[in-house]
Amino acid sequence: MYLEVKDLTVIYDTALVLNKVKFSVDRGELVCIVGPNGAGKSTLLRAIAGLVKWEIDTLKGTTLGKITFDGSVMFAGEEVIKTPVHQLAKKGIILCPERGRPFREMTVWENLKTGAYLINDKKVVEENMGKIFELFPVLKNRRDQIAGTLSGGERTMLSIGRSLMAKSDFLLIDEPSVGLAPKIKEELFERIKDVHGMGITILMVEQDVSFAFDLSIRNYVLSQGKIIAEGTGDGLMGDDIIRKTYLGL
Repeated sequence: MYLEVKDLTVIYDTALVLNKVKFSVDRGELVCIVGPNGAGKSTLLRAIAGLVKWEIDTLKGTTLGKITFDGSVMFAGEEVIKTPVHQLAKKGIILCPERGRPFREMTVWENLKTGAYLINDKKVVEENMGKIFELFPVLKNRRDQIAGTLSGGERTMLSIGRSLMAKSDFLLIDEPSVGLAPKIKEELFERIKDVHGMGITILMVEQDVSFAFDLSIRNYVLSQGKIIAEGTGDGLMGDDIIRKTYLGL
């Protein structure tokens, strides 16, 4: 297994957000996590990316209160549950957050450059930038535009492009289609297909199950902090209880 999560538990104060979550992703797969709002999907990605540990390490004594974080996250055969977020980035695990969250005051080009901070070879950076502009032509057209003025879909593309600049081979993508019109969603998911076609492993959280199931190889359904089902899109859609109770269809 490329990623193997076992008994992953996250508690904020007394709120049990993730409850002994267990699942896996093989190298080269595109796997989706779906489920209702408040299921813990974004927290799951943040935990894998090291951001929950970062909260514990840096926000002690703040109003966030107590955070309990336990379990196992194995990546490429190595236990990384206690690995700092910047070290996880060096290992190739990059989170593309909901709505992209670019550095709003910086240009598209400057945002992309931040993704390459670990790369010292200027030629490699330029080559990567060319590949990103080929994959996302809209970013090339917007390269000198302030990132805070981009549309929602463009911000998500910028987030993915910034991750690829870091030479990531495992992307965690959180709610890429949130707030987007259907036509923009379709274009964005085509680009995500292209990224996956480059051999990059993707674990994606997505609310729009029709798009998610069309894109994914396998899916997990998360509800109230627990994985309650696994399967192909057709298999999950064919289960009346899963479809109606957990997918809202």
